[in-house]
Amino acid sequence: MLEIEFAQLSDPGKVRGHNEDYVGHAAPSGPEHVRARGWLFALADGCGGHDSGEVASRLAVETLVSGFYEAPKGESADTTLRRLVQSANTRICESAATASSGGSSMATTLVACLLCYDRATVAHVGDSRCYLIRHGHATVLTRDHTVVREQVRLGLLSDEEAAASEARHMLSRSLGSNLFVNVDIDEHQVLPGDVLVLSSDGLHGSVTATEIATLVSHSAVLQDAARGLVSLASQKDGSDNISVQLVRVQSVERVGMYRGRPYKLR
Repeated sequence: MLEIEFAQLSDPGKVRGHNEDYVGHAAPSGPEHVRARGWLFALADGCGGHDSGEVASRLAVETLVSGFYEAPKGESADTTLRRLVQSANTRICESAATASSGGSSMATTLVACLLCYDRATVAHVGDSRCYLIRHGHATVLTRDHTVVREQVRLGLLSDEEAAASEARHMLSRSLGSNLFVNVDIDEHQVLPGDVLVLSSDGLHGSVTATEIATLVSHSAVLQDAARGLVSLASQKDGSDNISVQLVRVQSVERVGMYRGRPYKLR
């Protein structure tokens, strides 16, 4: 059966007076729920420069968590995440429309990871990331939805030019920007010993993938690793809110998939 341990931490950083990041998770109530639904982790970063970014990030995560508990039995992970992310987007748009007579601007990034059996299904919108750490090496599982990353993909900018661009934090997608949201969803197999890292750009914008992998791999206690990552990001920059979720896979239940349904492998 799938068994995990996790830690999470969110910090306002050294400059900002409030925290627009929000993190949350949905834990199964017992072994049957582990198999039927699994675990859900979600992290959102309210967009700076918009009204009530902290409201948008909280709405996004709380919508995913509460909706996950009510998901129909047998619904596939990607269907569940796609439905919940769209629902979160709708709630943010509705909240923005009723916030004042003239409306309000609310937006947030979102990265979510649903773990069930031996699979991690990752959904994301914006530039919050998910990394997979395996054997001391970090692989980013998400692609930043920013204007400069799109320009790199099209060959208009080099990686070096993108890193130095003043527009590097300008999002090309976010929750709350439009009535319908385009969410990227991918499934990955996980192995015992793997660690999944969900982070806001306040962390990965100043701490490299190698530094993340090294610190996590050398920490026996995940909460110590979370504190270490936040502390390192604050020392190297600290101008933004810093949030991280760490999920270590202890054991998995190997399955195959047939027509979207799992079957146990012998």
